[in-house]
Amino acid sequence: MKIALYGLGIIGSIWAKNLKADGHDVRAWNRTAKPDHPCFVADAAKAATGAELVMIVVADGPAVNQVLDVILPKLTPGTVVANHATISVAEVASIAARVRAARCEFLDMPFTGSKLAAEARQTVFFIGDDNGVLAKVEPAMKPLTKAMLPLGKVGNAMALKLAFNLMIATTFQGLAEGLRLATAAGIPAETFFSCLEMNIARSGVSDLKKPKLLARDWSAQFSVKHMHKDLRHALTLAAAHGVTLPQARELERAYAATTGKGLGEADFSALYESLS
Repeated sequence: MKIALYGLGIIGSIWAKNLKADGHDVRAWNRTAKPDHPCFVADAAKAATGAELVMIVVADGPAVNQVLDVILPKLTPGTVVANHATISVAEVASIAARVRAARCEFLDMPFTGSKLAAEARQTVFFIGDDNGVLAKVEPAMKPLTKAMLPLGKVGNAMALKLAFNLMIATTFQGLAEGLRLATAAGIPAETFFSCLEMNIARSGVSDLKKPKLLARDWSAQFSVKHMHKDLRHALTLAAAHGVTLPQARELERAYAATTGKGLGEADFSALYESLS
């Protein structure tokens, strides 16, 4: 399949390599040139020409729209455009309308799984699909994943992704505060984690972030700035539905403060450093 991928960040760069290894014709563009990547092309419009599937893995809604500004005139009718960027539900609706106005087809397709999951082909896709579009591209995308979860109409997948990222941020904050409290009381971090394995508070988040917390390694698997963005989108969605999320509001302030300290590019586990 001819695939154009936009965004060679942590996840997009891995997906592009895996798709190429699977035998697909992959052309990948990134705002900052990445000539060392085997799929990189410097011309975003050229990457889109003849594509059967477009995968957008950029940072936010404005970046998605900037990609569409360039590529939509180059796409042929029926091309599938899959948005993997975590954006607001309102932005999903607007972007879907733009894609359909260009006579292309749209998938609302955020994902869960950080760098390690992408490398192991264990990404999970949430799928909003109004018109049965997934069947056209599933053979190419399924080898990237552990599961593909259909959720009905476009917008539903993004709403669920935002809810889950809110839960991940909340769960990590509990882990970080518990670890800080235990170590302040004189319990070594290694002991904390060995005992946590026998406690109901253990979670997938604690398993994933344990090595980072023990090593104080804040290299990004999922950055502070991206989690901060997702918390803002979750709060916007909550307000639209008249839902109050007091803990999420406090977390959003903590992420804003951490970003303000110059840690926006760090892994979100760096919020541990903000605890005194």
